[in-house]
Amino acid sequence: MRGISVYLGEEPIKNLEPYIQQVRENGFSSIFTSLHIPEENPLLYKERLKELGALAVKYDFELMADISPKSLAHLGFDWENADGLLEWGLAGLRIDYGIEEKKIAELSGKMKIALNASTLTVEILERLKTGGMRMESVEAWHNFYPRPETGLDKHEFTRVNQWLKQAGLTVMAFVPGDGRRRGPLFQGLPTLEDHRNFTPFAAYLDLLKTESVDKILIGDPAISEESMAQFSLFDQGIIQLRAEAFVTDPALLERLDTIQTNRWDAARDCVRSMESREYGLIGTHAAAPQHTIERLCGSITVDNEKYGRYQGEVQLLKRDLPADEKVNVVGRIVEQDRPLLASIQGGVRFQLKWI
Repeated sequence: MRGISVYLGEEPIKNLEPYIQQVRENGFSSIFTSLHIPEENPLLYKERLKELGALAVKYDFELMADISPKSLAHLGFDWENADGLLEWGLAGLRIDYGIEEKKIAELSGKMKIALNASTLTVEILERLKTGGMRMESVEAWHNFYPRPETGLDKHEFTRVNQWLKQAGLTVMAFVPGDGRRRGPLFQGLPTLEDHRNFTPFAAYLDLLKTESVDKILIGDPAISEESMAQFSLFDQGIIQLRAEAFVTDPALLERLDTIQTNRWDAARDCVRSMESREYGLIGTHAAAPQHTIERLCGSITVDNEKYGRYQGEVQLLKRDLPADEKVNVVGRIVEQDRPLLASIQGGVRFQLKWI
């Protein structure tokens, strides 16, 4: 599952409906919102939460809210009747502090509960289970980290997630957005520091590779149209990579932006297009030597006529390689999308998009 974040204090909810509808059509099915409500205007947050809940119901989203005891009171609830928020369209609450373990166990019988993945321990979990907590209603959620250099280490993150999953918990993490970032720092809202300057799609694929996360949410308020398209194609089994062309041959560029497949016997140094030679994508067209420059990571290459039977093979370079007079460099994947190469395993389909 993947989802988005909506912040109630930033703009009227009605303005967000087109975006919410668009992301739903592109495979997003969860919304996170924060209910740390300022003292001066609790009524505004109450109305906007109800509006957001109505949209969540309308477009079939799971809506989870981060809440403190004080904010819960501003909404007219306490821990005894917090499940009343279900009538507003919420599915559950993320709880970090200010509530007794007994009450967490009780709430898990009424609604979904998200606990802090970084602070949950084996001992706490055992006490909650002993207290009657329904494990099927409980998830482990990581925080996002607005300040650069404070995001989690991937190795430790994966280690923690492994025990959480072994304990039977669904694990959630955040990735940054690239459409509109949240202030006051505007430095992205990732869980992992490695993802600070990643695109949402690159960070999403990187988290999937850890095989330790079940739910991934965009921490920032919006993603770009380019990222939206990448998510949409991914649901069709295609990884889209944006690229800059070094040649001007329109016929060649048109052939290269068709859907291709990495060979099942995946190479260490490059992605090898199965279609380029085996199905005549390039191989039936003469390829004279040109632009045989150094092959940097992300380079898009076509083997020229000097490579004999390999003429026409298309490769995407996963590491730097020296220039080769038998290999034409026809373009390069943009820097933001080069991390995607690590996710193109054997048999994975990909598509270049010239920009």
